Order: sequence, then C-alpha cells, then structure tokens
Amino acid sequence: MLTRTVAPRRRKKATKLNVDDNLLDQARRLKLNLSQVFETGLAEAIRQCQREEWLSKNRAALDAYNEHVEEHGVFSDGLRSF
Repeated sequence: MLTRTVAPRRRKKATKLNVDDNLLDQARRLKLNLSQVFETGLAEAIRQCQREEWLSKNRAALDAYNEHVEEHGVFSDGLRSF
C-alpha cells in the first residue's frame, strides 16, 4: 500500500500590492490564482537576477577559461574518437 507523503507547508506572509486595474480584471475573469501567479513570477525574477549576479561575478574567470580553451584546446582533444 502506498502512503501519501505530506510536504511541509511553507509559511506565507500577507502583503499589499498595487496592480493595474485592467490586468486585475482580466486575471479575475480568467480565475487566475493571483498568489500563485505572483509567487511564480517572483521566483523567476529572483532566479534571473541571481543568474546575472553570478555571471557578472564570474565573468573574468569565464573569459579566462574560454581564452585558454581557444589557445590550448581542452584536455580530451586527443582522446575523443568523434
């Protein structure tokens, strides 16, 4: 018999947002879950910002590695059969 695993619920915090009237009307007409839409969009925006920060922080190392590969190739160049 399979047992159902219950994931721990994350705490949520109420917040106030200002939204364009037309967007809100359309969302209500479409019966969108505004909390879920907001959380999904916010999570994506956070991931994008973190990605940009990481790339910015590591740009010098990435450029140096790419330059090294262009000049010297990669370690497996002589080992691959394709």
